[in-house]
Amino acid sequence: MSNSASISAYGDKKEEGQLKQYHVEQRFADRRYKVTSARTYFYLNEASCEKNMEAFLKSIDAVAGITKSTGLMAVKLTALGRPQLLLQLSEVIMRARNYMQQIAGGTGNVLTHHKTIEDFQRYFGDHKNKPEVQEFMKKITSDKEGIVHLFPWSNILDEDMNLSDSFRVPDPKTGQMRRLISQISTKEEEMFRNMLRRLNHIIQIANDADVRIMIDAEQTYFQPAISRICLEMMRRYNKDKFLVFNTYQTYLKNTYNEILTDLEQAQRQNFYWGAKLVRGAYIEQERARAAAMGYEDPTCENVDATTASFHKCLKEILSRVKGEQKDRLGIMVASHNEDTVRYAIQLMKEHNIKPEDKVVCFGQLLGMCDHITFPLGQAGYSAYKYVPYGPVVEVLPYLSRRANENRGFLSKIKKEKKLLLKEIIRRVVTGQIFYKPVGNYTPV
Repeated sequence: MSNSASISAYGDKKEEGQLKQYHVEQRFADRRYKVTSARTYFYLNEASCEKNMEAFLKSIDAVAGITKSTGLMAVKLTALGRPQLLLQLSEVIMRARNYMQQIAGGTGNVLTHHKTIEDFQRYFGDHKNKPEVQEFMKKITSDKEGIVHLFPWSNILDEDMNLSDSFRVPDPKTGQMRRLISQISTKEEEMFRNMLRRLNHIIQIANDADVRIMIDAEQTYFQPAISRICLEMMRRYNKDKFLVFNTYQTYLKNTYNEILTDLEQAQRQNFYWGAKLVRGAYIEQERARAAAMGYEDPTCENVDATTASFHKCLKEILSRVKGEQKDRLGIMVASHNEDTVRYAIQLMKEHNIKPEDKVVCFGQLLGMCDHITFPLGQAGYSAYKYVPYGPVVEVLPYLSRRANENRGFLSKIKKEKKLLLKEIIRRVVTGQIFYKPVGNYTPV
């Protein structure tokens, strides 16, 4: 439209500085830089994304065949489409948050402000009567507690949505409508639709096979878009059960606030909220990129701060499991840290969450930390092994990278070898070569 322009035309220098994180940077075009523990997908063409989708579907079939409706499968969204589109959508989301803060006169997400449509009308003053401003106001999502979203985000799952024209807001000074996103070509619109079509198809097949989907977290500059899409998938598919899970990386400073926002949205919009809590895989790359591009480092300052962040998020989620959102919150504690696993079990006891409630599960990598996984399973907890699925030539290098990603793993492997040797000797001496443990083997 002729009266539409880019929001950057009036975005101040402070805002543009904050949004550097969501700009393309050629020096970090190779997303494998300083990343050893996560699979990286590069966009080749739409056909390659279709092949990736087929690989995920084969994984669903493999999981469904052996887990009897208890299986989980991880999906990486950057494998299903052009990553730059996620970068652009992430920038839109952050611009929308800044815009809301400007109107609300505060910080944090829109859900924490509890602003009403009337508050917006007062803010726009005389501009509120302009047809385009009134049309914008009609599209705002709200409930009895106030504004939920500036945009009807559920529409991003619709095939007919036009991204370029959808993310427009009134300039508070002039009332003129301005875009929060740069102009997207028809081809790029089609690519975005294809990405969501593939994800939708994967989730639908998983639903039919009774396999739950965990959407992986990725770099911070993709994450706002990934989380937004994930939440909309939860709204669509998690009405009656846990099907779609989001992943939260606790080495990021803002993860706790993101979890609070998502928990409130799940409560207000009444869907099952599933989360996989991890420490994270991109910390070195995130720090290097922040330093090179001149924005604030989004990561916690050290290992202890990351652990504190993990425990804070875990405590918040488990404190709500038996509250207003009773049994509608589910979490996987994906950790190789023994203290974190003990802490999770302690919190479960404090909040009267029993293993048989099946709202808390634990996960470790195949071949690692068996001394954590097996006692958990023997004690009745839901314990999972993350099994890389695919050609051996791709799976083994991945496991090798995970084993060497930090020295802490090596010390755990030594401990496991000692425990295994001790158990082998015990079985030989006692004649119990084939032995099934009985009793309470909760990790202590």
